[in-house]
Amino acid sequence: MRVLVVEDEQLLADTVAEGLRRFSMAVDVCYDGEAALERVGVHAYDVVVLDRDLPLVHGDDVCKAVHATGGEARVLMLTAAAEVDDRVAGLGLGADDYLTKPFAFAELVARVQALGRRARPALPPVLMRAGVTLDLPRHQASRDGKFLPLSPKEFAVLEVLMRAEGNVVSAEELLEKAWDEHADPFTNAVRVAVMTLRRKLGAPQVIQTVPGAGYRFGS
Repeated sequence: MRVLVVEDEQLLADTVAEGLRRFSMAVDVCYDGEAALERVGVHAYDVVVLDRDLPLVHGDDVCKAVHATGGEARVLMLTAAAEVDDRVAGLGLGADDYLTKPFAFAELVARVQALGRRARPALPPVLMRAGVTLDLPRHQASRDGKFLPLSPKEFAVLEVLMRAEGNVVSAEELLEKAWDEHADPFTNAVRVAVMTLRRKLGAPQVIQTVPGAGYRFGS
């Protein structure tokens, strides 16, 4: 899942981003509405965590822009205002969910995960294929009942491959969906992550290399 966090309180924004990364999400961060508009015009996000009261460009206008792109991004709007009218107004602008500050981080994660599932074709929160089980809410993976000690990045790569349901996923697509905007497009990070993931998954191999195309998850 790729997430954009837009929050002008930099410490809060960075803390939220770091926490989401522990759940294998690729997270970009910006601190004002103008930068947010630039990001949503370049990257295809699954979820945008959006503070409503932003400098330069108001969060309401960013929310409108997200939906104007015609993509599948869902918006979780954050605000310090707890009044019902404020929540109704935010939802009326196109926000998909609303969370009032201060909030419990566990609730934020749960809401982002739920919105991420809605941003894609409907798939269950627990993915199962070729003996591999990926429990997204619990952030756990296993094969044939044996726990897999995956790093957050390995978990993210496995999720992208399993969601593809047997279709080929290019290295570029894996880089876009499992890494943030600071990833070097010329790096071998994807190859290394797939290599270590294969080792942890064990035999028989379920991640196939399709020469010149990418990778496929299958039996």
